[in-house]
This record gives sequence, structure tokens and C-alpha cells, in this order.
Amino acid sequence: MLALVVPLAILAARAPVPAEVYFEQTTTAHAAGAPAGPGVLSRVWYAGRRMRLEAAEEREGPALVLRLDRGTAYRIDPERKVAVELDLARLRARAQMDLALAGELMGGADADARTTELPAGKVVAGYTCRGYRISAGGVTMELYVSSAVPLGVDAFADFLEWSGASQALPGLLAEIRRLPGFPLLTRSRVEVMGEVQETLSTVTKVTLGPFPASLFEPPPGYRVEHEEPREGP
Repeated sequence: MLALVVPLAILAARAPVPAEVYFEQTTTAHAAGAPAGPGVLSRVWYAGRRMRLEAAEEREGPALVLRLDRGTAYRIDPERKVAVELDLARLRARAQMDLALAGELMGGADADARTTELPAGKVVAGYTCRGYRISAGGVTMELYVSSAVPLGVDAFADFLEWSGASQALPGLLAEIRRLPGFPLLTRSRVEVMGEVQETLSTVTKVTLGPFPASLFEPPPGYRVEHEEPREGP
């Protein structure tokens, strides 16, 4: 869940009517300046308070559908042809706990955030981008943003509030919201308990909607199950 929250939490300016945007993003962890693996592909369909999140290489793989507009969520399992209706309060509590812990490990990422513009831009996914560096506590982020993509962080205000990102990382998000566009490339350098971790997230494809309503519903013919409550506190 946290791996998907981070890309969404990097987005930045509320549109009067929510745009519908699909994007693919590859995230790679780096150690000693070299990629630690092949990277993870994330696919996101955003349509206001409806979102579909996938983190798999294959098409039509497992998915998480968030319906903040009606207070529910589904975990789609194509292999079993099952849609599990999730306890949204429990899912939210887990997301907020993960982000609160991440904020603590980052060492004051909400304090004294500073933004500087980088001298050179980049072309990412066919879009010309301007670069910015944000520093806060033990975190340094370089973001390359484009104003040509009709989205920004505040378009995800409901999601950021729901997930707890607005509370866990307020300083960083406040600076990111000031950026003039949609981040298509983000390089993060985080010092966690004395160790430096680097992550590179690159958007490789952007497509504008509208999208069929069926993307945000259990697929036809799937059995709908309810998440079983956990035992204990």
C-alpha cells in the first residue's frame, strides 16, 4: 500500500472539474549509486474520488479499487475471479500507520522544508519539465514537473487526507503543492537510521480519460466476498 501511496502523494493543483488521467510509473531503488533491482511498474487510473491502482507487470493483474465517493474499496483477484470488499476503516488505519512510521524514520521531514529550482530541465514521457529540489530533515527530493498534464497534488486532496499523508508529511507536501505542474520524474534521497536510501520514480506514459465506469467496479462474473475481520486487538 505504501509503495502506491508515495507516487500519489507526489502529485500537485486542484482542477475545477476533476480530470481523468491514467499514468504508468516505474520505481527503482538504488544502493551505492546502482539500481538494486529491475524496478516496479505501477499503473494508476484517477477519476476524482475513484481510483484504480495496479502494481504488476502483467495486464489485468491484481488491483486495488478505491471508491472514496461511496466509502468502499475492492481488492480484485483475477486468478480466483473474486473481488474482496475491504474494510475501508481498517485499510485507512493501516495506511496511516505506515505513513506515520515513514515520517518518523525520515527524521523530521515536516520541518524547515526548502525548495530551489534546478538549472536544467528534462523531457520525460514526451513532456518538457522544469526541475526543483526540496529538502526537509533527512529527505532530499528532486522533482521534474510539467504543467501540460492536467493534474496536481491537490487533485488528490481526498486521498491524501484519507491515507494520512497530509498529517505524516505536511512540510514536504506543502512545498510539493507549490510546484507548477505534475511530477513526471522524482528522485528521492532519504537517510533512515544512518543509512541512505535512494528511489527513482519515472512516469513513462500518460493518457487522458474519460474511462469506463466498469474500471472502478468488480468485474462482471466475479464473486464478491467480504474481508474477514482479524482476531485480537
